[in-house]
Amino acid sequence: MISAWLAKWTPAFITAVAVATFFAPGTFAWVRGDTQTAILGVIMLSMGMTLKAEDFRILLSRPLDMAIGAAAQYTLMPLIAWTLVHAMGLPKAVGVGLILVGCCPGGVSSNIMSFLCKGDVAFSVGMTTVSTLLAPVMTPLLMMWLAGESVDVDAAGMFKSILYVTIAPVALGFALNALYGKKRAYGEAMKVMPGVAVLALAAIVGGVVSAQGERFASSGALVFAGVLLHNGLGYALGYLTGVAARFSDAKKRTISIEVGMQNAGLATVLAARHFPAMPEAAVASAVSCVWHSISGALMAGVFNLLVARRAREEMVEKLKS
Repeated sequence: MISAWLAKWTPAFITAVAVATFFAPGTFAWVRGDTQTAILGVIMLSMGMTLKAEDFRILLSRPLDMAIGAAAQYTLMPLIAWTLVHAMGLPKAVGVGLILVGCCPGGVSSNIMSFLCKGDVAFSVGMTTVSTLLAPVMTPLLMMWLAGESVDVDAAGMFKSILYVTIAPVALGFALNALYGKKRAYGEAMKVMPGVAVLALAAIVGGVVSAQGERFASSGALVFAGVLLHNGLGYALGYLTGVAARFSDAKKRTISIEVGMQNAGLATVLAARHFPAMPEAAVASAVSCVWHSISGALMAGVFNLLVARRAREEMVEKLKS
């Protein structure tokens, strides 16, 4: 099935779209403004359609886990971004984009990566859900605090934008699942939604590359260095948070991926809408879109190798005893 193929090869597909659009920018020239916002809404709708009442019961039954996860999400990534911006002396617009990525909630695809690396999927879904629900308040507040001195941050406008493109579609998706989740037609639709979400994310990235392709060439190396360090440090410090909290190995892998992978698609839309005079901010967010998808798959692979290695070591120990 095409949807399953797209979900499996998300990093490669999004990268291919970005490269192709760089050479043929007219391909996604239509992804602008309200169209771009609507496309992100489709991605968030697909997330909401997977949520069930049981997921929220899990949130309530594991309040400490969710509190630790949300605190890590909204402290580590914003502060890592702010530190890198100043330590690397990044240009203002690039810095705004990187900080915006850091202030956004966890990415939806992190749930897939947690599943692939045998993490705690319920914890992953819970972290993504909580950080998304907190985003309308936390993202604007953190942007005002960390970037407000260098750029005018419309916190109220950002709050409304996040409400429209995240909370409303997620709520609609949840309602659809509650009403029609047991129907066969809904189940068939859900098989298609992962592929639709991948296509939508690719369209958002393609839209930014189409509009800002020249800036990728001029500032691409600097942007990528910031994105790479931000993402990598997020994985590392997320894992260390799990160690400090004495989480199980599965939960350590999960919080690492959840903290490191951001909803860069949301950051891209917010950058284009709220910082139009700083196009490099959208470039930084779009690069994050592509790289987080690639690195998430790589991290899942690394964690799987470590899990397999530990299993072999445990088997050897049992044979010795």
